[in-house]
Amino acid sequence: MNAVLVIGRILFALIFINSGISHLTKLEAMTGYAKYKKVPAAKLGVIVSGLMILVGGLYIVFGVYADLGALLIAIFLIPTAFLMHAFWKETDATAKQTETIGFFKDLALAGAALIIFALVGAGADFGPSITSAFFNF
Repeated sequence: MNAVLVIGRILFALIFINSGISHLTKLEAMTGYAKYKKVPAAKLGVIVSGLMILVGGLYIVFGVYADLGALLIAIFLIPTAFLMHAFWKETDATAKQTETIGFFKDLALAGAALIIFALVGAGADFGPSITSAFFNF
């Protein structure tokens, strides 16, 4: 089961590592999209969110503070679902469908991140943890 856990961690985290790198290497394009979506302080938001998901993904992959990594990812995903994928504002059917998928994908991934956070807090072997000192699940 440990091999399955490692594979699962890697597969889960890859999207965030890749996206975090894109946030930082394609900063102007990402900032433009964030401005289009009316995100306040768009450039700063892209930088901070890029760092959050990159660090979060790396923490999960390497099993070092995976609980913190999962929490960073969840904190990124929940507001992102509402800010970037507001399907209820769309009138075009195709755009509405695309945003609906993005919204629920973000919420599902946030749920998975919170599960990782809870598992590490409950003692799952992910390596060093921040939650062991603060939480008793």
